Amino acid sequence: MIRYGVIGTGMMGREHIANLVHLPGAEVVALADPHPDSLDRAGPLAPKARRFSDYRDLLDASDCDAVVVATPNMTHADVLGAVLGRRDLHVLVEKPLCTTVGDCRRVIDAAAGRRGVVRVGLEYRYMAPFARLIDEVQRGAVGRVRMVSMREHRFPFLPKVGDWNRFAENTGGTLVEKCCHFFDLMNLVMPGRPERVFASGSQAVNHLDERYGSRVPDIDDNAYVVVDYDDGARAMLDLCMFAEATHNQQEFSAVGDAGKVEALVPEHVVRIGRRGEHSIGAVEVVPTPVEAPYEGFHHGSSFVEHQRFLGAIAAAGDAESRAQSVQALEAAMLCVAMGVAGQQSMAAGGPVAIADVL
Repeated sequence: MIRYGVIGTGMMGREHIANLVHLPGAEVVALADPHPDSLDRAGPLAPKARRFSDYRDLLDASDCDAVVVATPNMTHADVLGAVLGRRDLHVLVEKPLCTTVGDCRRVIDAAAGRRGVVRVGLEYRYMAPFARLIDEVQRGAVGRVRMVSMREHRFPFLPKVGDWNRFAENTGGTLVEKCCHFFDLMNLVMPGRPERVFASGSQAVNHLDERYGSRVPDIDDNAYVVVDYDDGARAMLDLCMFAEATHNQQEFSAVGDAGKVEALVPEHVVRIGRRGEHSIGAVEVVPTPVEAPYEGFHHGSSFVEHQRFLGAIAAAGDAESRAQSVQALEAAMLCVAMGVAGQQSMAAGGPVAIADVL
């Protein structure tokens, strides 16, 4: 039985607790949050868990084998600085890893040589349709990937404790906060490495009527983002956060010289088209239903993420496990760098090189 502590019991913290409650081999034994209301809301999900108002007290209690860090984005660097000092403690941190590349680098340095597993909560890769698309691409269904497209048309940002997510200084900006998921998906199917980002976006509709003292939220709600890869391939993100009146929230496609694969959520299907075999309107349709015992906010993907994390804990300590932790952190940092480059591109009105951000 792996004993978990959850640091940050807001909306996503409670989502992690609910997943862990359904996961054989996991037990939530401790919760930490400075906001009493958040702790009270999380309490019924793990009634036997000890409660702490300071995450450092949770760490000092020393009865956790693993912790989930689900605190606001801008706190990740400081929290991880303390958590990673416990060399054997396993850590799953919510996305984004940090809000800046510099903080990501400091986290990676702090994680060097640890026995404990470190993973980043990029759970979209485990949504059944996306996982199937990734598998099809990696098995050669589209040949060499030349174009990838990710479309998310969705609802506005949800309320968070203290409304911290209304300001880019706290989130890293929408392309870091939200879109690190999509940059992760792009990188998983692209054979090359992202080289340049060109983005156009704005805050057009959402949160403009809100006031926090004298401040108006500055969080972008729409963008087109083009990512050029070093092998000549390219990817595009189409983001709109005032488009809740839509059929599919996410549409993810990969096209290569041999065909096309697309994944649709929440329709939960994958469509596979092979050049020379299929034609427009006549492709293979593969249902990809949710098969996790707890579906939650993310169509069962968070449960799969926790299954993988628990499996990694079982193999912790060897050289391969340590290498996988470093790889996971570096991949998460690259997603942050792509988001930062996108935010800079929107501000400057021109392309931004990933190398300049890194």
